[in-house]
Amino acid sequence: MPEGHAHHHPHGSHGHGHRDFWDEQASSYDRRTAWIEDRWLASRRRWVCHRAHGATLEVGSGTGANIPFYPADVTLTVTDSSPAMLREARTRARVAGRAVTVVESDGHALPFGDATFDTVVATFVLCCVADERAVIAEMRRVLRPGGDLLLADHVVATSRPLRAIQRLVERVTARRHGEHFTRRPRALVEDAGLTVVAESRGRIGVLECVHARRPG
Repeated sequence: MPEGHAHHHPHGSHGHGHRDFWDEQASSYDRRTAWIEDRWLASRRRWVCHRAHGATLEVGSGTGANIPFYPADVTLTVTDSSPAMLREARTRARVAGRAVTVVESDGHALPFGDATFDTVVATFVLCCVADERAVIAEMRRVLRPGGDLLLADHVVATSRPLRAIQRLVERVTARRHGEHFTRRPRALVEDAGLTVVAESRGRIGVLECVHARRPG
């Protein structure tokens, strides 16, 4: 069950109200989520980030929890709609001794040209955006043909009782800060014309990693 409580790193974007919510969370976020991070999320971040290569864009980077996991030869750009979260990400990059380009941006309208990146990453983000199809379409747009889209998220559970709990929790969280528990981006990735080449889903189905490729 704790798997279902993974909290996240928002934000493709959600308008000012939700952005303000995440701005307020930024300074204490890593401390408050450390237990969940160590127990459930870090292994998923590793699965995703180790597959990144070349010019890499991370959408909705939050406090930059993924930064330490990227291979050394990746050229990294991170985006988030929360300025306070990006300040934390800059600090983390400095501590990690990592050169990172930081861009304040909404995942629904990425400020990059078509086919700019070899890899696009989003972890624990699509649960928190207003329109996940639009964000996936943007991520596909900025990917080069043959490029890789790497996702990790908490998704709708495989067990019926757990799904019922997720629906109840979502009634509160979706209204309060735009967080959804019953989504499953994998299907939308295929709808967007990307090919799933690898995947990993937790035992009760609540956490899922997807490696998809834009056809070359």
